[in-house]
Amino acid sequence: MQARDIPNLITCARLLLVPPIVWSMLTEQYGLALLLFVAAGLSDALDGFLAKTFNWTSRLGGLLDPIADKLLLVSCYLALTWQGLLPLWLTALVIGRDVVILAGAILYNALVERVEAAPSVISKINTLSQLLLVVAVLFNYGAQLLPVGWLTLMIQGVFATTLLSGVDYIWTWGWRAWNKKHGSGRFP
Repeated sequence: MQARDIPNLITCARLLLVPPIVWSMLTEQYGLALLLFVAAGLSDALDGFLAKTFNWTSRLGGLLDPIADKLLLVSCYLALTWQGLLPLWLTALVIGRDVVILAGAILYNALVERVEAAPSVISKINTLSQLLLVVAVLFNYGAQLLPVGWLTLMIQGVFATTLLSGVDYIWTWGWRAWNKKHGSGRFP
C-alpha cells in the first residue's frame, strides 16, 4: 500500500457505510443514520481533496467514487421511500435519471468513443440538492423538526434539478454523438 491509495481506501470505507446507514433508516434510528450519512459525505470530500491536492488520482478511484456516491444516494432514497418519508415518484425520477445516463454512457462508449465523463454544473447542483434532501429528512426525523414546507420545497428542488440534469445530459451527449458521426461543429 502506498499513500496514493488512501483516497481509494476512504472510498471503500464509504461503501462499507451504506449498509449501516440504510439499516439505521429502516429501523427508524434517523439520528444515527444522519451521523453516518454526514460521515460518508465528509469522507467523500476528504478523498476528493486528497486525490486532487496530491495528484493521487487513479482509474480505479475514478470508477469507485461515483459508484460509492450513487450507491449511497440510491440506497438512501429507496430506504426513505420505503419508510414513507420521500414520495415514490421522486425516487423513481432520481433512479430513472441515473439509469438513462448510464445507458447513454454505455451506448456512447460502444457506438461513438470512450466516454470521458465530467459532470455538468446542473448535475453538480442536482447531486448537492439530492444530498441536502437526505440530510434534511434525516434531520427532520432524527434531530429536530424543520419549519413547515421546507421538505416540500426541497423535494420540488430535487425534482427540478433532476429533470433539468437529465435533459441536459441527453441533449449534450446526443449532440456530441451527432457531431462525431456527422463531423459538423453545429447543432443538428
